[in-house]
Parts: sequence; C-alpha cells; structure tokens
Amino acid sequence: MRICAYTVNYRSFIMTTHDLIRLLAGAVTLAGVALTRFVSPWWLLLPAFVGLNLIQSVFTGFCPPTLLLRKLGWVDAHDVIHWGGIRPGTSS
Repeated sequence: MRICAYTVNYRSFIMTTHDLIRLLAGAVTLAGVALTRFVSPWWLLLPAFVGLNLIQSVFTGFCPPTLLLRKLGWVDAHDVIHWGGIRPGTSS
C-alpha cells in the first residue's frame, strides 16, 4: 500500500511484547496525567504505579501484561504477538 510518498509493508509491522509494554506504559501514563488534570490529583498514583511496575519488571522479569498474553496463547517463542492467538499449522 502506498501512503503519500512512502510504501507501507504490513508484514514489517511485527509487534513484540517489548513494543506492547512500552505502548501500554505510555498510554496509561498519559491517561493518568490527563485524569490528574481534569478529575483529581490522586490519579498521579496511576503513572507512579506504571513507573514502579516497569522498574520491578527489569529486576524480576515479571510483567503482568506479558504473562496474560502468554496465558491466552497470543505470544510465540520469539516474543511476537499474534492477536487472537497463534493459528494451528502456522510456523512461528
């Protein structure tokens, strides 16, 4: 597909668990800041929790979103996410 002056190859958009974690952390942090601005200062606890969770995952290797995706069967051996699950008969 061609968008503007760039050619987009959809097969090059492979999301790994590391990409998803950064995406989730950024989205939840921005949501927490917006909620702090418009609702209550107590929402600053949400970005603080995200930051602490990222720090602990570095040291322990435990990451709740990755664990959930693995239990759902959406992550292959190479940490590539297959939304909706890995199809039987496909090589991963």
